[in-house]
Amino acid sequence: MIRSAVVLGAGTMGSQIAAHLANAGVPSLLLDLTPEVAREGFERARKLKPDPFFTPEAAALVSTGGFDQDLARVAGCDWIIEAVVEREDVKQDLLARVERHWRQATIVSSNTSGIPLAALAKGRSGAFRRHWLGTHFFNPPRYLRLLEVVPTPDTDPAVVERVSRFADRRLGKGVVIAKDSPNFIANRIGLYGVMRILEALASGRFTIEEIDAMTGPAVGRPKSATFRTMDIAGIDVLAHVAANLAERLDRDADRSAFVLPGFVPEMVRRGWVGEKAGRGFYMKQSGAERSEILTLDPCTMEYRPKRSARLAALEQAQTIQDPRQRIRSLFLSKDRVGEFMRDTLGATLVYTARVAREVAHSIDDIDRAMRWGFAWDRGPFELWDSIGLRDVLEATHTTEVPPIVDEVLARGENAFRTGDVPPAAPDLQILRSAKERERVVKKNPGASLVDLGDGVLAVEFHSKMNAIGADTVQMLQAGVKEASRNFQALVVGNDAPDFSAGANLMLLLLEAQEGNWEDIDLMIREFQRAMMGLRYADVPVVVAPGGRTLGGGCEVVLHGTEVQAAAETYIGLVEVGVGLIPAGGGTKEMVVRNTEHLPSPNVDLLPWAQRAFETIGFAKVSTSGPEAKRIGYLRSSDGITMNRERLLTDAKARALALARAGHQCPVRRAAIPVGGEPVLAALKLGIHLAWRAGRISEYDAHVGRKLANIIAGGALPHPARVTEPYLLDLEREAFLSLCGERKTHERIQYTLKTGQPLRN
Repeated sequence: MIRSAVVLGAGTMGSQIAAHLANAGVPSLLLDLTPEVAREGFERARKLKPDPFFTPEAAALVSTGGFDQDLARVAGCDWIIEAVVEREDVKQDLLARVERHWRQATIVSSNTSGIPLAALAKGRSGAFRRHWLGTHFFNPPRYLRLLEVVPTPDTDPAVVERVSRFADRRLGKGVVIAKDSPNFIANRIGLYGVMRILEALASGRFTIEEIDAMTGPAVGRPKSATFRTMDIAGIDVLAHVAANLAERLDRDADRSAFVLPGFVPEMVRRGWVGEKAGRGFYMKQSGAERSEILTLDPCTMEYRPKRSARLAALEQAQTIQDPRQRIRSLFLSKDRVGEFMRDTLGATLVYTARVAREVAHSIDDIDRAMRWGFAWDRGPFELWDSIGLRDVLEATHTTEVPPIVDEVLARGENAFRTGDVPPAAPDLQILRSAKERERVVKKNPGASLVDLGDGVLAVEFHSKMNAIGADTVQMLQAGVKEASRNFQALVVGNDAPDFSAGANLMLLLLEAQEGNWEDIDLMIREFQRAMMGLRYADVPVVVAPGGRTLGGGCEVVLHGTEVQAAAETYIGLVEVGVGLIPAGGGTKEMVVRNTEHLPSPNVDLLPWAQRAFETIGFAKVSTSGPEAKRIGYLRSSDGITMNRERLLTDAKARALALARAGHQCPVRRAAIPVGGEPVLAALKLGIHLAWRAGRISEYDAHVGRKLANIIAGGALPHPARVTEPYLLDLEREAFLSLCGERKTHERIQYTLKTGQPLRN
């Protein structure tokens, strides 16, 4: 069991590792040369965006100190993580000092990105080396899932298992066991690919904008693509890692592959190292009226206005829905896009196959490392399979076939696997495993019912962005009925990056523009009925959100018996942004949650009503699962899962525990306290003052008054107690009314087009 930790080095990585340990509830001591240096590093981390902490309160679990005064405190901890400057001599000297205070059985690891672990432990005792290994976190540690665990020949296998299990379950990491080779797995392969891209840029055949267009979502990579990512990570960091790798590789050919083109060292010399310096490959220039993004021309080393990338093959490929076919089409296209793909991605695939056995224990680990560490949708060997081994070799004119490829071809096969990379453990991605075993009970275009085994049924959303439409609602209702008849419990969740982006706004807008009010009324009634069905099901219902959980997705969460949420869950009732109010029971539920534990029956209801109003009216969205508890979208008793791939496993276990404990259908709530006219008048006054002060628009105020009416319980002359159906009726009436407003239509159209709210 790891109950406490010490992090040595309060730089960018060390301070964020300490922060993520705090997110996991592990107290950590952050040390640097002096207490002041450690405190400064910690304070810098607290100001970072995105935030390395789940909640501000988590920061209280991190304390700071200096090596001279506090190094002896390592004797009282379970895990020591070294994260000082990437210099072998500095690390070795510090480890020698650590061993003087080291307690047998304490794990000691290094966050080095590529210095050999065996070399760092030179001179340490045998007992120390048995508890020594590498734990390479990726930046930022909270958000990038990969942890490369790097044992040496001396490392006790039990220590590897202990760290791996803790990192998986408590830190939420995707753990890959890497070999102690230069830069391990992900950086070795990822950096090789970056080098080939920089070569393509240096050739003058492609612009920065074109390359970013070809290396982003079109090929299953993040939107930041190549050069925006480099700017965020730091071009000086790139240069340092490349120099380190070139120095440590044995073969001349390998070393030459990691030599940077001249414009990169020049950028570092000038201090143009990315976002932290205000300029890198891109620069934001502020003007009198608006800001403009400029792009570096590496030939002239001057910035110019950003240009649009016009690549016909890329535009055509966007219509190909299957990512395998899209990658194959781009890779084999007979134009500039195909040329770029073969020179960069093709070369990277061949190189990965060549070094696979040197850096990793399996091709699965390599694919997982690139997925988790570089956010690739598909790993290198999955890409080999998508294109076809023979086609990759032919298109890249590879004459020296890597042995790992030759062995597959010798068997008469043209792919490494018949499917995608499998889950890292049997208890990860259990929904995917159930579907592969053909356990789908029922399915429509929006959702499926899947038998997870052991008496637990799952409702899986799988529409675009998991938007909730009639198909989804139908399957939620069917899931409750099926679970009540033939299962012990129901789980609502999926393996997608986002649980649900909310209601299908496009469908709603079309119906509203056509004036189909009866159809809209029926849609709302059915959604409300589905939510109440979840709330009052005969079996326990555990909702398992992760990623974006907005609008109607949040309402599903609010109506579960209990919730098992991913740590990275961004949950919120955001309907006011499109000129609507939550009408699937969301407004009703926030009223209930803010009044169910009143200190006395005769208490003034305004503060509680105000809290519910502000949560919905300000469209608050949590920045983590734990913060969702602070806002009120989750209850304090709801569970948090750190590892997203373990979410449905934990939700299933929670559902079974509720069933075995003797779940009983909750009593219907028939006495919900509302404030009536006195609370409504106070809320309206606040809205008016905000409008007069220019903080909200006139239409914001209009929507706000509709919301206030529901939260106050309507125009009741005095405080009263009402039923859930009463509040649901108020929700539906307000929603229908707002659907008829032109400005609501404008807001919906703008959001569908831009993904942003409109304040009209």
